[in-house]
Amino acid sequence: MAQIQWFPGHMAKAKREISEKIKVIDIVIELVDARAPYSSKNPMINDIIKNKPRLIVLTKKDMADENLTKQWVQYYESLGYQAMSVNLKNFNEYQKIIDKCRHVLKEKMEKELARGLKPRAIRAMVLGIPNVGKSTFINRLANRKATITGNKPGVTKAQQIIRVAKDFELFDTPGVLWPKFEDEHIAKNIAMIGSIKQNILPLDDLFIEAMTYLSQNYSSILKERYQLEIDLEDPDWVLKTFDHIAQLRKIKPLKGETDYDRVIELFFSEINDGSIGRITWEDTSCVKD
Repeated sequence: MAQIQWFPGHMAKAKREISEKIKVIDIVIELVDARAPYSSKNPMINDIIKNKPRLIVLTKKDMADENLTKQWVQYYESLGYQAMSVNLKNFNEYQKIIDKCRHVLKEKMEKELARGLKPRAIRAMVLGIPNVGKSTFINRLANRKATITGNKPGVTKAQQIIRVAKDFELFDTPGVLWPKFEDEHIAKNIAMIGSIKQNILPLDDLFIEAMTYLSQNYSSILKERYQLEIDLEDPDWVLKTFDHIAQLRKIKPLKGETDYDRVIELFFSEINDGSIGRITWEDTSCVKD
């Protein structure tokens, strides 16, 4: 897979604005996708926010491998971060996030009161790469349609401050990616979760990567969803996989041949909406020191 560069102008602007506003922020809520908790974590954020208190929230846990999600939460906690996972569809979990932020900042806010400063709302900044569920997350916390949501990267482009509770404010930012992906593993994974536009990737290669990974790690899902068992030692396994899914889902041939594009479109649609099953594209062994 070739090196991918995708850094639209609004992302460069957002990075500058985050750097400017971080001084007035009390805590950063960093969202990562539970399906790729390492690959979806923007390494630029560390440089921007420095030593600000941070809560790492693994979103979309309902679409991810439950056991691996627990391992990733433990991993980030082992690094000294506060971390938790959430199902963005579950309203009951959002109060836990606010409570966690209050807990993290309790000592800081008490010190301000002791110094005679007027009580004020906690200011939290929400950061994350595109399509990790940031807009949905903010809407749920604000209990209203505070930002535009959409299942595609790059929907939110303007920064805004949203009052969530009497003592809690959210500072929203657009999803920010880093300028280029030198690691093929990371590029592949953020493509799998839809955080970069699919039309800049060779989707046939991505399909093969995904099927290989699923065969090695989630063979039961392939069997249940597609009645498919892949023999990776078979040199024709890719074509056989295409043909099998096309026949199973009654995808009409194109000029007498399997419509590969339609099979790929169907497959990634089921990956994106989670109907294929709960999948995590990496475990903690992928972490590079």
